[in-house]
Amino acid sequence: MEYLSSIIGPMLEGTTVTLQMFFATIILSLPLGLFIAIGRISRFRPLKSFLGFYIWLLRGTPLMLQLLFVYYALPFVPGISITLTDFQAALVAFVLNYAAYFAEIFRAGIQSIDRGQFEAAKVLGMTYSQTMRRIVLPQVIRNVLPPVSNETITLVKDTSLIYVLAMNDLMRTAQSFVKRDFNMMPFIVAAVFYLAMTFVLTKVFHRLEKRYGAYAE
Repeated sequence: MEYLSSIIGPMLEGTTVTLQMFFATIILSLPLGLFIAIGRISRFRPLKSFLGFYIWLLRGTPLMLQLLFVYYALPFVPGISITLTDFQAALVAFVLNYAAYFAEIFRAGIQSIDRGQFEAAKVLGMTYSQTMRRIVLPQVIRNVLPPVSNETITLVKDTSLIYVLAMNDLMRTAQSFVKRDFNMMPFIVAAVFYLAMTFVLTKVFHRLEKRYGAYAE
């Protein structure tokens, strides 16, 4: 018990870093993913092709590779030479990666809406933006909640990858204690913390699904 109390403090600090990365990624990647999805279904072919390539590239390569590229390789790219802090590099990689996944989820949600609703809105004199905001997106939110929930829970676990950039997140903190003390307890505590975070998210999305599901009845 004494050992447990001695590691809880630093591990809570590591959890704070994990949560900062999680919330920053969600706040930025969800709207970016929505804009990419809208661009993917646009009639402007060059934009549609570019975004399709972007999604293919980001979904087809490992997130860890993207983290390492942004942090280590980006500063040496000719004509760019951008140097980021470890948190900034991790955030860029996570946002770009998860925006690609959210974009495909939103695209599928938008395309699941019956085309007749678009035509009806057009007959009523509504613009495309008004149609999306007032008619399509409320239905899309209800349809995409389950897959968005799955990706969000996956994001919590994927934040453990930022340890490769030497960030003192929950996983790196636990690993450092295990290496120092030859004790597996920090890994167990880390697992409990991750389970607690995913449990809360599961409950939140379950409530959201029930709320939006009620409007469909």
